[in-house]
Amino acid sequence: MPYPSPPRIPSGPRRRTLLASAASAALLAGCTAGADSGGTGPSATVRARARAAGDSRELLARYDAVLAAFPGLTGRLHPLRTEVAAHVAAFTQGTTPTATPSGSASPSASPSPVPATEKDALASLAAAERTLADRRARELLDVPGEPARLLASVAAAGAAHAYLLTTGGTK
Repeated sequence: MPYPSPPRIPSGPRRRTLLASAASAALLAGCTAGADSGGTGPSATVRARARAAGDSRELLARYDAVLAAFPGLTGRLHPLRTEVAAHVAAFTQGTTPTATPSGSASPSASPSPVPATEKDALASLAAAERTLADRRARELLDVPGEPARLLASVAAAGAAHAYLLTTGGTK
């Protein structure tokens, strides 16, 4: 008894597959042409890096103010201050100086006043580190690839700094 012939299977891709592929390609092309393409102003990445550098400079000024007011905290704060200075360098590496973006403090702005006690000064630095880490964690979603990784890394470092400042782990 002869076997029935198999149903005719068309060779090559089916029409639905081609349409789905074309739609996917159009969506991917639309996704890659993001806020950084075209336009007359600086890209979102450049603005994010400039804002992050300004924020790190402001935080560095806060560390300097606390260290000037409480020299006894030098051993504890110096390693954290060095890291914040490295963050400034990382955000400014390979960029040209630009005007400070709106919404962040200018480099000439005076830092927040230093609290009266060492404990309050450490709590103030911890709060500043925590606030900045949270903001950077939110902002990293708006930038692509390497700048997002840098923001994530610096946000994680800021969270660790806040922890160390509140627990006394840097002694």
